[in-house]
Amino acid sequence: MGSGSSYTSKTIYLDVDGKMQKVLFSRHCSPCDIKELLCSSSNIPRNTAIMMVNPEGAFVSIDPTMPTNTPNSLYKVIALSTGQLGEKEDMFQNVISQVAEQFSRAFRINELKTELTNRLAMLEKRVELEGLKVVEIERCKNDLKKLRDEMTSRAGGRVNCPCKYNFSDEGMKLTPRRDVPSYPKYTLSQETIEALKKPTFDVWHWEHNEMLSCLEYMYHDLGVVKEFNMNPITLKRWLLGIQENYRSNPFHNFRHCFCVSQMMYGMIHLCNLQEKLTLTDLGILMTAAVCHDLDHPGYNNTYQINARTELAVRYNDISPLENHHCAVAFQILSLPECNIFANVDPEAFKQIRQAIITLILATDMARHGEILDSFKHKVDSFDFTNEEHVTCLKMVLIKCCDISNEVRPTEVAEPWVDCLLEEYFMQSDREKSEGLPVAAFMDREKVTKPTAQIGFIKFVLIPMFETVMNLFPQIEEIMVQPLRDSRDHYEELKQIDDAMTEETRLHCVDRVPV
Repeated sequence: MGSGSSYTSKTIYLDVDGKMQKVLFSRHCSPCDIKELLCSSSNIPRNTAIMMVNPEGAFVSIDPTMPTNTPNSLYKVIALSTGQLGEKEDMFQNVISQVAEQFSRAFRINELKTELTNRLAMLEKRVELEGLKVVEIERCKNDLKKLRDEMTSRAGGRVNCPCKYNFSDEGMKLTPRRDVPSYPKYTLSQETIEALKKPTFDVWHWEHNEMLSCLEYMYHDLGVVKEFNMNPITLKRWLLGIQENYRSNPFHNFRHCFCVSQMMYGMIHLCNLQEKLTLTDLGILMTAAVCHDLDHPGYNNTYQINARTELAVRYNDISPLENHHCAVAFQILSLPECNIFANVDPEAFKQIRQAIITLILATDMARHGEILDSFKHKVDSFDFTNEEHVTCLKMVLIKCCDISNEVRPTEVAEPWVDCLLEEYFMQSDREKSEGLPVAAFMDREKVTKPTAQIGFIKFVLIPMFETVMNLFPQIEEIMVQPLRDSRDHYEELKQIDDAMTEETRLHCVDRVPV
């Protein structure tokens, strides 16, 4: 503890009856105390109204901040009679008092704002900590489940197309594997924001955290966060939970999820769907796109059914994978810290849930012909006020986005073909080893990149996108023409492959001895 004095004084010089009078006072004195001191120094009775002037006759304020003077520039204290305090002085004093009161109120408001901000920060911290506790509990449950699974497998249990979610454990829930439900926030450049709205967007240049930030931006930009009153922290946790529950397959992985979601966001902008559909519809479209392949095991429905996997048995051979994607999606949403629809009315949530399930189930290619035929019958007289028409449109939109890679530039689309073939070959190799039927388009000994793509583009992609073009003509140049170009590209590659095959055959014939 220090013992130094904090007293600081101020000196002024007065002219009192022609004589110089030196006056000292503390800088911490009140104006009333200073006035009383000046009255005493100038031989004026206490409590007399006074004013002080400098040698030029200008008024000097009587308060601790008054300017100091010198013995050569004396101040003079003048007593005022009651009559001299006229209306102007009263009005001036009144204004000063009001201004002082307003300043006082303003300072109190700022203090209140500061206090509210601090309290809000404390509450947010408590919410975050409570969320972390829930995540930690669920993570421990997951660890226990893994331990039980390991013990079961060591005891000779049959492993059958493993999934992160085991349906035999009722009540078991999915959680993000990361301990902290947050990821670095990226500020998207204006260039990236504009590129996100276009089918030409290059999905290969982004890390997982960057893709998460892009998805988060899409939800905010479309107004979906505001429409469903989503907690932004919950949106982050949900997106993390989604990413963690996509497997590291060659094709059906989180990048494919992002690819489909970005194409959906692009089609919403390209087709001006904000003006034609409700915000609820846009939220359903985006959420279904994000969730549409959750926990895909890398083996398609044909394998599930032929191998009689747990999923096929559970769903009676009816779209086993798509049903599983829906189940995992709503398992994630059942977690309080991941429920982006927590603030939605329960009755409205039922409708949202059913709509999302409808769209995800529509991605089963076994239903392609049925869904496209239904849309063709509606497109010429399409009615955006007709709920059945709008549902059919949403089903076709998610189908378009799910298989839209060939819409993108060749350098973006072609690597996806390699990824898909790699996944196909993994399945066909397993089917051969298990004595199951093998589809020709998945057999590494029979398929090539051109043969895999030509038929799919000609008989699936172009007819579907051209049907959508009848409703939205603006997609022809940006989406349909690239498909036609891609078809031509692969047909040229096939001609080259055929020519090389023929040349090799003739060369072998020439070398056969006569």
